[in-house]
Amino acid sequence: MRALPDLRGLREPPPLLPRLLLLCLLAAVRRSWADGNTTASPLTSLPIREEMMTKYSNLSLESHNISLTEHSSVPVEKNITLERPSDIELTCQFTTSGNVNSINPTWKKGDEQLKGYRVTATGNILYTQYRFIIDSNKQMGSYSCFFEEEKKQRGTFNFRVPEVQGKNKPLITYVGDSTVLICKCQHCSPLNWTWYSSNESVQVPVDVRMNDKYAINGTNANETRLRIMQLSEADKGSYWCHAVFELGESQERVELVVLSYLVPLKPFLGIVAEVVLLVSVILFCEMYTQKKKMHTDDGKEFEQAVQLKSDDSNGIENNAPRNRKNESMSQ
Repeated sequence: MRALPDLRGLREPPPLLPRLLLLCLLAAVRRSWADGNTTASPLTSLPIREEMMTKYSNLSLESHNISLTEHSSVPVEKNITLERPSDIELTCQFTTSGNVNSINPTWKKGDEQLKGYRVTATGNILYTQYRFIIDSNKQMGSYSCFFEEEKKQRGTFNFRVPEVQGKNKPLITYVGDSTVLICKCQHCSPLNWTWYSSNESVQVPVDVRMNDKYAINGTNANETRLRIMQLSEADKGSYWCHAVFELGESQERVELVVLSYLVPLKPFLGIVAEVVLLVSVILFCEMYTQKKKMHTDDGKEFEQAVQLKSDDSNGIENNAPRNRKNESMSQ
């Protein structure tokens, strides 16, 4: 009985060309899919993320909170002073006795609707948080959170640059003197200071290079001093100090009053005039009284003289018959 030949030795090997074509096709499909999803790859977006992190890594985090309740009758506001670019995190907390899931929180910057805020709830307290970067004056302003329930509750964060402080009362000086106007910024360091003089409604920059009358200096970065020499009455008016920050500007007015030396003498001259007038009136009254008294004395003396004269005449008349009687008796 003949043995059957080995069938494995008679089988032909599979062709290599279809297998190679299949591998090339799979590789092409994988490459095209990767090219079409380049933007979705986390590796391709890594340089952009690194650039953003590098740009804002040195910014300080500013966290601010506002608490509201369903019984809040007026909006709650919080003023925030910001000098330099910062990473801002705003949180509004709303406490209610109702269902927190029925409340719809929203955010606005002025009248502009904001997106990208987070909402969380713990018990009967609802939290909403908005985080963003302030790196220019455009991002400054008011940011408000709203909670819609039976009535709308609002909390507002007001961002502004530091305030500049000057002299509240007018600075009074005299013609020919020198004076110093001072502006300060507490706990801040402006990038630059500029002085302006107010000509009615127009502000004119004070140019110290073109006019030796003025000198600007400051001992610290948060202070500026404007020195004005040889004052005249034309120098009186309003002076403005401008502080420039990375996120905006702030200004303050200083009022200067320049008086002549005759001005303080006016009250004294007025007092002297009143004294002179009073003395004149007293002297006039005294003279009038003396004159009236003299007239009274003259009248009395005249009456006394008339009386004496009448008495003398009466005495002569009385003596005449007595003399006659004596003469008759002597005869």
